Amino acid sequence: MNAIKINVNDSPRPVRTLTRAAGVVASGLVAACATFAIVAAMPAPAIAQTVAITGGKVYPVSGPPIENATVVIVDGKITAVGANVTVPAGAATVDAKGKWVTPGLIIGASALGLVETNADPGTNDTRAKGDHNVAAAFRAWEGLNPESVLFSPARNAGLTTAIARPGGGLISGQAAAIDLINGATGKAITRKAPVAMVANLGSAQAADTTARGELFMRFREVLDDAKDYATKKLAYERAGTREFAVGKLQLEALQPVVSGKMLLLIGADRAGDIETALDIAAEYKLRIAILGGAEAWKVADKLAAAKVTVLTSGLDNLPTSFATLGTRQENAGLLRKANVPVAIITGESETFKARTIKQHAGNAVAYGMTWDDALRAVTLTPAEIYGIDGTVGSLAVGKDGNVVVWDGDPFEFATRAEKVFIKGKEVQGPGRQEELTERYKTPSAIKR
Repeated sequence: MNAIKINVNDSPRPVRTLTRAAGVVASGLVAACATFAIVAAMPAPAIAQTVAITGGKVYPVSGPPIENATVVIVDGKITAVGANVTVPAGAATVDAKGKWVTPGLIIGASALGLVETNADPGTNDTRAKGDHNVAAAFRAWEGLNPESVLFSPARNAGLTTAIARPGGGLISGQAAAIDLINGATGKAITRKAPVAMVANLGSAQAADTTARGELFMRFREVLDDAKDYATKKLAYERAGTREFAVGKLQLEALQPVVSGKMLLLIGADRAGDIETALDIAAEYKLRIAILGGAEAWKVADKLAAAKVTVLTSGLDNLPTSFATLGTRQENAGLLRKANVPVAIITGESETFKARTIKQHAGNAVAYGMTWDDALRAVTLTPAEIYGIDGTVGSLAVGKDGNVVVWDGDPFEFATRAEKVFIKGKEVQGPGRQEELTERYKTPSAIKR
């Protein structure tokens, strides 16, 4: 049986690194409003049991690039990656000659699936009340919207996996890794849950106070209570303990955190707040990562010594608060030069701008990060942070077939993701932007 051949456009591919000027342009262009509520009907994905992506330059991430290589996916799993791979009979083939082939991109912090629009608070499922701003028992993924209209533009930009995280309060709750596929249940798109507990040490308001010192005191109090509760559960049930700061549900949920088994993702931007987070982690033997980290470059040596990962934006160049006065676009590059693990995210309003993650990575390259580090920062590093690197994050035999075929350097602003696969199934389709473009591209389509 002959292989089925699918050709993609052999358009010229840009090879220059994103310039600083282009970075500024990109920053402006991607700030478009995303509060429409048009639901685009997704076409049925092209399903093939066996897919062979042939002739492209493959970037496995876990190893060096491979010229004129083939990636074979069988039943959703990668079965071969290399330059001398035989295409299985009957495979659907994608001609990637002249193209770049990478793992599907991963955004290490977002509210994809949890928020649809800021215009309607009823579509926001990121924040739980909890006990006195502590919602450790909150499982954000149980409120996922598997038909989110924000998935399609993210997928079309090469994103295949996202960390859906809760927000607000001192301890926001538990995050999950999700696949960006539509039409299934929330449970079906959840890749792994929980992957982290989320806390906020960057704003005193997170604990209903105006003083940072009280915020940290409150956080320590909750951790102390969680550790105390672990040794006094029976006495607690008999009302034989002192009163704890939060209830049983929150204390139970914090047990994997205080035992060091669950990652604690701490939101903090100011250098001093990051230092305090590192001190608390050492004091309580916590496994942490820093989310935001606008001034992380100031304490890069301490972060490197503690082997703590920073999840940060690649486009932020202006402070948005007193906590971010030290914001600079060289942040990611400086952190990597200090040997700090870095995952690139999209920062503020990350849910509506998740599709811009490749611009963030390109801008990080323009401001000092190496290209290889930038690719790792949106693929394998976030997968490692959350313990999903056994299935995604790189192109290797046995991993899921989350693969993207690009028409050039993925970090160039004009580059397109021509083919996007999740578990070996092509998942691209018209999103909200495409529907709006089609609807209003001619004056006659606009009703007056």
